[in-house]
Amino acid sequence: MSNPFINIAEPLDPAQPGKKFFNLNKLEDSRYGHLPFSIRVLLEAAIRNCDEFLVKKNDIENILNWNVMQHKNIEVPFKPARVILQDFTGVPAVVDFAAMRDAVKKLGGDPEKINPVCPADLVIDHSIQVDFSRRADSLQKNQDLEFERNRERFEFLKWGSQAFRNMRIIPPGSGIIHQVNLEYLARVVFDQDGYYYPDSVVGTDSHTTMIDGLGVLGWGRDESKIKHIKKYLQAVGMFRDFSDSSQDPDFAQVVELDLKTVVPCCSGPKRPQDKVAVSDMKKDFESCLGAKQGFKGFQIAPDHHNDHKTFIYNNGEFTLAHGSVVIAAITSCTNTSNPSVMLGAGLLAKKAVEAGLSVKPYIKTSLSPGSGVVTYYLRESGVMPYLSQLGFDVVGYGCMTCIGNSGPLPEPVVEAITQGDLVAVGVLSGNRNFEGRVHPNTRANYLASPPLVIAYAIAGTISINFEKEPLGVNAKGQQVFLKDIWPTRDEIQAVERRYVIPGMFKEVYQKIETVNESWNALTVSSDKLYCWNPKSTYIKSPPFFENLTLDLQSPKSVVDAYVLLNLGDSVTTDHISPAGNIARNSPAARYLTNRSLTPREFNSYGSRRGNDAIMVRGTFANIRLLNKFLNKQAPQTIHLPSGEILDVFDAAERYQQAGLPLIILAGKEYGSGSSRDWAAKGPFLLGIKAVLAESYERIHRSNLVGMGVIPLEYLLGENANTLGLTGLERYTIIIPENLKPRMKVQVKLDTGKTFQAVMRFDTDVELTYFHNGGILNYMIRKMAK
Repeated sequence: MSNPFINIAEPLDPAQPGKKFFNLNKLEDSRYGHLPFSIRVLLEAAIRNCDEFLVKKNDIENILNWNVMQHKNIEVPFKPARVILQDFTGVPAVVDFAAMRDAVKKLGGDPEKINPVCPADLVIDHSIQVDFSRRADSLQKNQDLEFERNRERFEFLKWGSQAFRNMRIIPPGSGIIHQVNLEYLARVVFDQDGYYYPDSVVGTDSHTTMIDGLGVLGWGRDESKIKHIKKYLQAVGMFRDFSDSSQDPDFAQVVELDLKTVVPCCSGPKRPQDKVAVSDMKKDFESCLGAKQGFKGFQIAPDHHNDHKTFIYNNGEFTLAHGSVVIAAITSCTNTSNPSVMLGAGLLAKKAVEAGLSVKPYIKTSLSPGSGVVTYYLRESGVMPYLSQLGFDVVGYGCMTCIGNSGPLPEPVVEAITQGDLVAVGVLSGNRNFEGRVHPNTRANYLASPPLVIAYAIAGTISINFEKEPLGVNAKGQQVFLKDIWPTRDEIQAVERRYVIPGMFKEVYQKIETVNESWNALTVSSDKLYCWNPKSTYIKSPPFFENLTLDLQSPKSVVDAYVLLNLGDSVTTDHISPAGNIARNSPAARYLTNRSLTPREFNSYGSRRGNDAIMVRGTFANIRLLNKFLNKQAPQTIHLPSGEILDVFDAAERYQQAGLPLIILAGKEYGSGSSRDWAAKGPFLLGIKAVLAESYERIHRSNLVGMGVIPLEYLLGENANTLGLTGLERYTIIIPENLKPRMKVQVKLDTGKTFQAVMRFDTDVELTYFHNGGILNYMIRKMAK
């Protein structure tokens, strides 16, 4: 159907009639001038893409009436201007595209119809690991290993960039997705296919849109681009003059922040939302030690709080205790894209070295900048040698420790931690610290600013009160406190003004897509269909479409399902589909070993996301998974028919071999954390038909829908405890013929008990996906017709 709003599209410049924009002022709706600017971007996208199926005229009315509709339980469609991916999410996306082309061809359609529908930028930043650190050649050695391990993945991605339209690859070694987005990829305003429209982005890494709240801010742009950006924003009513109060939007709530109340903070030890003031860190960690196992507890018996373990490293004797720092990483986009904190860290390092302080040699220190610009200004400002002296050499350009690519700890350190059953600590300037993510041997992980990462590395422990205790004692026997070496705001700003200049950004980014010679040397097939290698352990055609037909199959009720896992609150996507280390005793490790790979060649779950056989074995393989069936942390469950305790994959495989459907019981915020497609694909391949939870993280619920897994939600005030559910029952979920969004369905147990739950298909579009068995099946049928 044609766009009903096409009449408000007009040329931005009469001299260029072929370049139009949707002039929202021509809606002649008084509400438009009062909308917050983020809502205006949402409205423009809805109007430009209105087709009366995915986007309806009623959706436009709901957006215009947002001040009322925000309080009601509705969803509005959003088609972003572009998508940005990193390689952990990008590889499975390209695998899906390649497999969808095969499926369309099999059904008699044109496979080359399968392409990203909007520009997709893929930044390779999740593959590099901290194998080498605290040495001048760490960067080169880590990059060499990255290519050695991931050559097959990189060849596949390079094939994809040539085989699919609308796809661009930023090669490895360029930077982190978010910072490259900020400094290079953001368009601010699109000029594409004959239309101007606001830049908006959906990132497959959950905090991509930290940039200006929308992911649209950019700098170092050329004058002609800035000119048409300004002209468009003024014409469409999105160029705000903050000195003109008449332009102020009507906000639902105005939040005021008294800066005097802001204090230095970290967060942890297991979740990024658990804020801890730096002044309270010692007290908080010590309370966590003895607290019950949970987000703020390790359940260490009181008589073991002072346990310690002595070990030998590099011919020196050292001691570890609870709270000892063993990983200190300046990493991740959200901090390394901020010159103030990076230069602050560099100046702190300079003052620490000049004061005679050092970092113990067994602590794994690392610096992974978000782009080459960071290294440029750290080097030009003269702070790089001091960072290196404390062990913070540049180890790579990527997410590294934040995604779990922290690399191995020294064996004597691992032995001391395990033999002493110590709660060792990782401190990182990242944004994720979920259990089992950073490193298997760091049970406590705290997020901190880059200067604080250095401070805790020097202290060697998280159990320190910086206000009362010294960071260390220098060779002269003098105590040095953090306040003695903390740089002032004036010092930081003076260095920033002098050394962070536009020319750096231009120099780095004008060659970003061609600077990696190893990437340039990769040769790939020009075929539009991918030639799958049956021996590959990285790239495998997924089984999602094996039995797909053009005809729809009516959804069937789920009959007599067993519960695979009985889970509690805040089960994260890291619990469901871990990205880091592949444990040597796991089903995925056995799969790889059977294919003659050694543990050194396992790589990580994240790097193996192009192979469904590994990823399904890695589903619920997090060593910190707490299953109520077992009442302990382990990636295991009880196979209910036999009573055996098995790895989750092995149990699911037995159920599938017997033709028995499965469900999951969960508490609140199921699927919180990083958005992750395999957190839905993995359960689907395990044979899980439905999840019954108290509430869902919104993106994960959507991902479950996209895979055809039913997200059920307890009625308000009900949960497994109030209903007396143990998980040992067998569950039948009655699927009626005429499904409606958010309808209640009957759940019957083999005990005779019956209760209702809400089927969380929230829109007609989601129901369409469910009828098709998921969004991928829907798109294949659409393209094959």
